[in-house]
Amino acid sequence: MSVIVRDDGFHAEDWAGPVVEIAADTAPDVLVAVAQSGALLRVGFANFGDGRGFTLARRLRAQGFAGRLRAAGPLVADQYAMARRSGFDEVEIPDAIAVRQPEPQWIARANWRENTYQQRLRG
Repeated sequence: MSVIVRDDGFHAEDWAGPVVEIAADTAPDVLVAVAQSGALLRVGFANFGDGRGFTLARRLRAQGFAGRLRAAGPLVADQYAMARRSGFDEVEIPDAIAVRQPEPQWIARANWRENTYQQRLRG
C-alpha cells in the first residue's frame, strides 16, 4: 500500500481514471506526447537521492501539462517543498515512510510557497 501526501496531509488513493507511469530517466522528447494525455501522470523515483523526476515535472508544466501530476517513491518529507515547487500536485510514499515520517512532518513543509531561502533572506 501507499499514502498520498497533499498540502493538507495524508490521503488514500482517490484517482479512478487512467494512470501513465513515467520513469525518471524518460527522454524529454517523449514528454510532449505524454503531456497531452488526460491521465494522471505518475513519475517514479527510484530513491530519494535521484532528482531527475523534479526536472521532468518542471518540463511537463513548461510544456503546458495542466493535469494531475504525482511523484511516487521513497521521497522524504524534506523533499515535499521541492516536489510542489517543481510542479507536482502530490506525492505518493510507501507505508513504511509514512510510519517513519508521520503526517505532521509532511504538513510542516506544506507552506512551500512562503518557506524559501529567498523569503528567509528578505526577512
